[in-house]
Amino acid sequence: MEMFTPKIVTTLREGYDLSAFKADAVAGLTVAIVALPLSMAIAIASGVSPDRGLTTAIVGGFLVSLFGGSRFQIGGPAGAFILLVAATVAAHGIEGLIVATFLSGLMLAALGALRLGTFIKYIPYPVTVGFTAGIAVVIAATQLKEFFGLTLAGAEPGELVEKLGALAAAAPTLDPSTLAIAFTTLALIVLVRHFRPHWPSLLIAVAAGSIAATVAGLDIATIGSRFGGIPSSLPMPHLPVFSWDLVVAVLPAAVSFALLGAIESLLSAVVADSMSGRRHRSNCELVAQGIANVGASLFGGFCVTGTIARTATNVRAGGRSPVAGMLHAVFLLVFVLVAAPLAAYVPLAALAAVLLFVAWNMAERHEVFSLLRSSRGDAVVLTTTFLLVIFRDLTTGIVVGFSLGALLFLHRMAGAVTVEGAHAPLVEADRADGDRDLGERPFDETLVRDPDIFVCRISGAFFFAAAGSVGAVLDRIAERPRAFVLDVAEVPLLDSSAAATIVAFARKARRDGALLLIAGASEAAQRLLDVQQGKSAPPLRFTATVAEAVAAARAELDAAPASQA
Repeated sequence: MEMFTPKIVTTLREGYDLSAFKADAVAGLTVAIVALPLSMAIAIASGVSPDRGLTTAIVGGFLVSLFGGSRFQIGGPAGAFILLVAATVAAHGIEGLIVATFLSGLMLAALGALRLGTFIKYIPYPVTVGFTAGIAVVIAATQLKEFFGLTLAGAEPGELVEKLGALAAAAPTLDPSTLAIAFTTLALIVLVRHFRPHWPSLLIAVAAGSIAATVAGLDIATIGSRFGGIPSSLPMPHLPVFSWDLVVAVLPAAVSFALLGAIESLLSAVVADSMSGRRHRSNCELVAQGIANVGASLFGGFCVTGTIARTATNVRAGGRSPVAGMLHAVFLLVFVLVAAPLAAYVPLAALAAVLLFVAWNMAERHEVFSLLRSSRGDAVVLTTTFLLVIFRDLTTGIVVGFSLGALLFLHRMAGAVTVEGAHAPLVEADRADGDRDLGERPFDETLVRDPDIFVCRISGAFFFAAAGSVGAVLDRIAERPRAFVLDVAEVPLLDSSAAATIVAFARKARRDGALLLIAGASEAAQRLLDVQQGKSAPPLRFTATVAEAVAAARAELDAAPASQA
């Protein structure tokens, strides 16, 4: 049960004092100040009202920290979900989004309960960099309309190429006042980050943009003009409206939410581990993410996940335990209760500037260029994922990128398997020279060789991707000695395909009238080979070392003429 024990329980067991609470309170307030404008901006970019973003951050963030397997994880709405959420809202409406969020929560909890969190972390790094960079590009494209104050002739297209074409066609409608507020907000974010990196740059810039627009009396779009402001309280929880047709319709979206949520949250937890030196519990974290998504949907929120930027802010601000994440949600709730009317004055252009800055940081430009230069295979995986996310969709990009990454890994692992062979040294000469065990040293061509015994050594993970090439090498052995010794002591992994290759080689040796002894096989490998061989064929012969195999083969070969006579 330890792997499912929330970190808050571990923290309380270790002892939690007033100094730790003070540190968590400061960190929670810092994160809440960052999350306040970001949650509203992500909600608006996702096609829902800003209050749903705040509800998601409050309810989801509290539950992630309460039940999570990371000390520092901060949950809430994430930029990575903007594309999926917007597409779901466009296709199925708000109720469809809430149902999809509820279902994704059940899926995430099931993934954690089945202990599949370890496998989620096997997503190749080029895939994560590729889809993150792709998401950043699309997020930036979705904010251009609000940033420049453009007026489109019709609805804004969803496809990137069509969207850019429509925005270019609307260039004459650019609003200078909107652009001025957006550019000022973005410049303030950059300047504050550069000169005062510990200050809440996002909140300062949005507040300054809001004040400037209000004082100047600019006629630009605000949260108040577009959404009528935000409520000063949380909605009452209620179950989503379920119907069989709606569940079937939103199921693909729910699967995408769960997959991306698992990846994003575990990546965020890994970042927190690297910054803090702690270790998270991945399966417990997935269960918490599931609970948080179900909880957020009950209050009308949408997808919750671990957020890398806010989690890193929590660590840098001195957070010590999940209490910091819980307090971050409490502070957000206080902001909503006290200052909700002020949100009506926030220009949408200022929030667009916030998301453009977030997208710029999400792109991970240094990692992209490093992977493009590292190897051709990594460059192909990254580029394919990136392009599919931009021009197709996020799920296709992840699936295809993961498949390419897996194939690349198999190719590299198969290439690492080596096969080498030589005639065995005479046992008598080996003993006379006082050499070490033959299984512990490379072949030495200076020793006297036994022409009747051929030793073949396989090194590396011997699995299905390498089975064909290894089998071809074994088939091409030109020598036809009276005995073979197959050394597999340096094979850490042997699967059924590899076992079938060895059994086929054993059958061939038997047809040629040659002995075959297998040296250094583990107990698991021996069982697998015996199963593959079957009971109808003569059993395979195993020895612990090459020296024992050579000695046994020599003794049997020497005894063969006498027995035949």
